[in-house]
Amino acid sequence: MKKILPWQEISRENVFSKYGRKIDKVIFKLPTGQESDFYLTGKDDRVVAVFALTPDNQVILVEEFRPGPQKILSELPGGGVDKAETPLEAIKREFLEESGYTGDFEFVTESIIDAYSGATRYHFVAKNCRKIQEPADTDVEFTNVVLMNLDQFKKYLKIGQLSDIATAYYGLEHLDLL
Repeated sequence: MKKILPWQEISRENVFSKYGRKIDKVIFKLPTGQESDFYLTGKDDRVVAVFALTPDNQVILVEEFRPGPQKILSELPGGGVDKAETPLEAIKREFLEESGYTGDFEFVTESIIDAYSGATRYHFVAKNCRKIQEPADTDVEFTNVVLMNLDQFKKYLKIGQLSDIATAYYGLEHLDLL
């Protein structure tokens, strides 16, 4: 079996930054000695998502238009972590802004987003969630809250129209609901 060697980063240049998203042009020296460029999402980006349940086991989703798939999706609440925030502070803020709910939060795990990203996603669960205000739309986010019973959510999860599938599965497993 051949040994896989790490690549050496030669340079990194931010080529795009907007709406909390960054794209860096990164040049690597490959094990062959050749150099090759890659366009990666920001190395230090951090995002959060939450699998949230009301006391009667309704899953809290946020319906909004998503520009990548160009569809309206019902997704788990989440978003970016600001520089001065911890992931826990960020998910509490994002959850409240997007849904108007709060709850009892627990950190579950963290993961990489994909092979072409340096970003980290922090996965949370929130139990005993209750609405305390109306959701707060922004200049580029317009949301509706959708409550879905647990059995219906498990079926919804299988159709692949959720961008935070990992958070859903981590949350279901963490709460012994799989």
